[in-house]
Amino acid sequence: MTKDPYALAELTRESTIGGDGTDIARDVPVIDLSDFETRKAEIAEALWEAATGSGFFQVTNHGIPEAEIEAAFDTAWDFFNLPQEVKATVAMPKGVNAGWEFKAQVRPSTGTPDNKESYQITLPKMDGLWPAETALPGFRDRALRFERLNWELGMRILSCFALKLGFDEDFFTRAHDRASPQYQSTLRLLHYMSMEEAKPEDFTFWRAGAHSDFDCLTILHQKEGEGGLQVCPGKDAESGAWTEVPPKAGHITCNIGDMLMRWSDDQLQSTLHRVRMPREGEYMGRRLSLPFFCQANRDVLMEGPLGKYPPMTAGDYLDMRIKANFARKG
Repeated sequence: MTKDPYALAELTRESTIGGDGTDIARDVPVIDLSDFETRKAEIAEALWEAATGSGFFQVTNHGIPEAEIEAAFDTAWDFFNLPQEVKATVAMPKGVNAGWEFKAQVRPSTGTPDNKESYQITLPKMDGLWPAETALPGFRDRALRFERLNWELGMRILSCFALKLGFDEDFFTRAHDRASPQYQSTLRLLHYMSMEEAKPEDFTFWRAGAHSDFDCLTILHQKEGEGGLQVCPGKDAESGAWTEVPPKAGHITCNIGDMLMRWSDDQLQSTLHRVRMPREGEYMGRRLSLPFFCQANRDVLMEGPLGKYPPMTAGDYLDMRIKANFARKG
């Protein structure tokens, strides 16, 4: 098995999608998760239809109270409002998917850094990477609570995919065991820089260049009025046709990632997405989003039911993707 990150088909696809493309309307499936246990078979069918088609969908009645989501946005601002030198004390170590980074993520689709900063929480990797309690009282406890709520939602959704793939319903919950030192699911706080004082040439770049996620499932929280997210189903990658997904209160946007696409032998489709710059007449201020990435534990062997791909550990897979996205190509 090659260790060249650019040998992965996922990255080959990403490297060809850096252009503007065109805008088109697509239906965004909205799936109601209420009465989850009693309606699980029905919900699983709806999720499967969305994930084998477009690869992205929104969920409502998802179990995370709106007050918790708003509090998490406040917590994120508490961190990003810290002085640069304080954030630098918890800078992301090389090759580690945890800590703070500033304009360090370079997409294979663009070859340029995303116009953002982020703070990533991956539980076993956080030694020395939490802000000091004196600098940010209560931050750790609040962040861990929100991380847990997102993990719980992710495991409910993934249990439906497990059943549809012929695994037992707890298959992916075991693969994302929070108590394991091999755990690598990540809560990410994302701050896209304000464009209020930007120069015209700054708008030729992307807030986040086109990419597919590394993970099994992404759970994305956005604030209403702070749009810019565009998606293109992976199977439509060559079309260059992008669809706006505006944030809406009570709705959480989800997408399949490359890890689950590979694990399902391509039955489930990962979604290409990007964050464009604001356009004239739109909100130009700084923008927050809070994604949670369900990434299987490092020691879990990914082996699909159809045997399309050779087995690979989730740790090897993620290492290859991180290396490709946090270093300039070439």
